Amino acid sequence: MAAINAFYAQSGGVTAVINATACGLIQEARRLHLLHPEKIGKVLAGRDGIIGALTEDLIDTSRESDADIARLLQTPGGAFGSCRYKLKSLEQHRAQYERLIEVFRAHEIGYFFYNGGNDSMDTAWKVSQISEAMGYPVVCVGIPKTIDNDLPLTDCCPGFGSVAKYVATSIREAGYDVASMARTSTRIFVLEVMGRHAGWITAACGLAAEQAGEPPHLLLFPEVPFDPEAFLARVDQCVRDYGYCTVAVSEGLRDAAGHLLAESGSRDAFGHAQLGGVGQYVAQLIKDRLGHKYHWALADYLQRSARHLASRTDLEQAHALGVAAVDLALQGKNAVMATIVREADAPYRWHIGEVPLAAVANVERKMPAEFISADGFQITDACRRYLQPLIEGEAPPPFRAGLPDYVRLQNNAVEKKLAAFAV
Repeated sequence: MAAINAFYAQSGGVTAVINATACGLIQEARRLHLLHPEKIGKVLAGRDGIIGALTEDLIDTSRESDADIARLLQTPGGAFGSCRYKLKSLEQHRAQYERLIEVFRAHEIGYFFYNGGNDSMDTAWKVSQISEAMGYPVVCVGIPKTIDNDLPLTDCCPGFGSVAKYVATSIREAGYDVASMARTSTRIFVLEVMGRHAGWITAACGLAAEQAGEPPHLLLFPEVPFDPEAFLARVDQCVRDYGYCTVAVSEGLRDAAGHLLAESGSRDAFGHAQLGGVGQYVAQLIKDRLGHKYHWALADYLQRSARHLASRTDLEQAHALGVAAVDLALQGKNAVMATIVREADAPYRWHIGEVPLAAVANVERKMPAEFISADGFQITDACRRYLQPLIEGEAPPPFRAGLPDYVRLQNNAVEKKLAAFAV
């Protein structure tokens, strides 16, 4: 009897630790293959996410050395390529799902691991449905990954803790810079961070302020409608009290009518509005109304790729979820997502759990009201207790010639067996 192969793919925006999940998954699959070769064979990765499955562009990870797979733990980005490609509804585009099953059947794939966010969990759930309907058994396991930290039913999402550590560090360091220049030059610094609907990354910036008057002085969340007059009054007060003001703002900031303040008019492959520039908008508003010289920065890809400053907690959780996904699959746990379950805040204790994919697909978790201060401009102690353990611990990569030494896999393709398919 032939071994059952596994398909693994990375989806959406990548992170500093998504490759740690791939590392854990491939290592566990290899370990179990040696013990039970009839239960699991090769791990075939999709080149550029689910697109690799549709086009039968599969990568044979068994051709990578154990040493290089281990180095994924220390490498940012997506080792196999990712994509923002949303499969359509089963009813209207059944052909796409039938193509997936056709590819799985051709390559003896019985396990489907999808490593991503909300839309990815929806895809994994739909694949579990169509495989059952077509009579070709595929065990589907979702693995959470999103820097936005907005997946429900898991304590946190791998990728978020490292972004949180990066933005909190960045705004603390920038605060020292602005404080040095405030008497003679720049008095305002604005940092724009990611977060379309949920302000978790903005909240993480707040960890940098341990005492009153420390930066960041103001946080602007998507969950709190932007009030220009209240905001400018607080900026003015900060400058009078401390000599300068630092602000962290989410890209998804909205006005009282719910309109995005920085929507470019274009949309991504998931249909989401393309955002960017709200940091400049806020900084220019301060300049125009209060007259202060400003600088603003866009964290953008830097925040999600900063493996040199990754959180050890985040790294360990990302790796553990990859291991757990294989274990769940071999237990026959179909249509589930592996989760992080918090046991205690301090010291932080957690374990791996599981929830049905149907309960996660396309559901967003926003910042709870009790995590945002009454005035809407800071985080609460409850939020700080939640966030703090997620950024703790250091796990720097190896350095060579003064720079991080990362791995690039060979990514050898599997021979195609089917006709071409247009995506």
